[in-house]
Amino acid sequence: MKEVMMLIVVILPLFTGILLPLLSFRTRKGMWIYLETAVCVNSLLVLWMLSHAPEGTLTVFRFTGNLSITLRLDGMGAVFAALAALLWPFAMLYSFEYMKSEKNEKSFFLFYVVTYGITLGVALAENILTMYFFFEMLSLVTLPLVMHERTREAVHASRMYLYYMLGGAAFAFIGMTFVLAYGTTSTFVAGGVLDMARTGGKTDMLLLIYLLCFCGFSVKTAMWPFSSWLPKASVAPTPVTALLHAVAVVNTGAFAAMRVTYYSFGTELLRGTWVQGVILLLTIFTIVCGCSRALKETHLKRRLAWSTVGNMSYILFGAALMTPAGLVGALAHMICHSFMKLCSFLCAGAIMHKTGRNYIHELNGLGRKMPKVCLLFSVSAFALTGVPGLCGFVSKWYLAEAAVESENILAYAGTAALLVSALLTAVYMLTLVVRFFFPGKDFDGRMLKDVEDAGWMMLVPIGMAAVAVVCLGLHFGPVLEVLERIAGELGAV
Repeated sequence: MKEVMMLIVVILPLFTGILLPLLSFRTRKGMWIYLETAVCVNSLLVLWMLSHAPEGTLTVFRFTGNLSITLRLDGMGAVFAALAALLWPFAMLYSFEYMKSEKNEKSFFLFYVVTYGITLGVALAENILTMYFFFEMLSLVTLPLVMHERTREAVHASRMYLYYMLGGAAFAFIGMTFVLAYGTTSTFVAGGVLDMARTGGKTDMLLLIYLLCFCGFSVKTAMWPFSSWLPKASVAPTPVTALLHAVAVVNTGAFAAMRVTYYSFGTELLRGTWVQGVILLLTIFTIVCGCSRALKETHLKRRLAWSTVGNMSYILFGAALMTPAGLVGALAHMICHSFMKLCSFLCAGAIMHKTGRNYIHELNGLGRKMPKVCLLFSVSAFALTGVPGLCGFVSKWYLAEAAVESENILAYAGTAALLVSALLTAVYMLTLVVRFFFPGKDFDGRMLKDVEDAGWMMLVPIGMAAVAVVCLGLHFGPVLEVLERIAGELGAV
């Protein structure tokens, strides 16, 4: 029963979405109840599954030999699954109010809920083929969400998204085939599965293949030079961009990159080689580049998108340290960034939805008309900056600590990049807070006379994300114990 539950939590959202166009609802509220109930039930099932921790595997389909679609729950997968299960019900609730005035509601919610099941498939993948299968399915089911508004800008953004995802898939596929060819098994094993006796001394070739594989999966994290698609994709409705930036897509890329590093290729082969240096350089450059572009950007959602570009490379930087402490820091930031960025994006969406304003210079004095949303946005802004007492400080601390402990020169450069990034983040996030609450003497309040604060279906998800940001900042200990236990599986790897 425990193993079957892994399949149930993957397929329940799929059937919920597929049945949606076939069902007839008397009112829009009836559809909302159907969707929210299904998502909440699935999240409860995920949490039940995590608490009972199935030890076996479940093979859904076997192609041949060791090529199969198989599910298994381990420590790293449990973290990702729990994150999705906690965030999705709130993102769904938020989307109901946001989508009231949008067209094609049913098609939107179909793909929105199906994405939940696909994301859990990535988290529960037992081997690299299963992860790759769900990884690519995720690209396909999120494409219609990016293109939802069907404007010229949305079509252009969806094309760019598709091209980048196809390119990343090709690179990742090359890495997967080499793991299958030179590995002792396709299963994820702490420390890696490569059989060096089979490689015939072709170490440099394997390192190059790993680089292609890492970059292929990291396309979803928007690591440089694959960053352009993410700000463009912000044209999608805000519930979608919240998924892209905080829950599903970018986290899936980071999760997959960590999987192949620690559980397929293995850090024993990679640590201290030229490929580690290349990846560290790419992540360091992306951290600074993302923050710099965010500082320059004048569109609200695109500024937050560039912020995501930089923050996702925090996670990849921690993974590229190739130490247990680096993995702890990477997973810690994946968790913390998810709540911080969900909060900030949902606030941005509420602002744009209620005011019709998209650009930063149009937001002066908004704190007087939307005090709740602006106050909650301020919490996420301070957290992203790294203010002590909030979760952003905690995860950045563990990343910096892991970098110093690694005694790698490039890791020291990464620590400097984290400090520079914190300064740039303070500028581009806190200037928004200042505009909200201190608009200046020339501000004309009549320009906001018709603006009102968000409704409860928006405020509850935003408020819960903000509460999580504070709670994780003040009491991260229990989460840290779980992450250290996962890293402990790697031993001295």
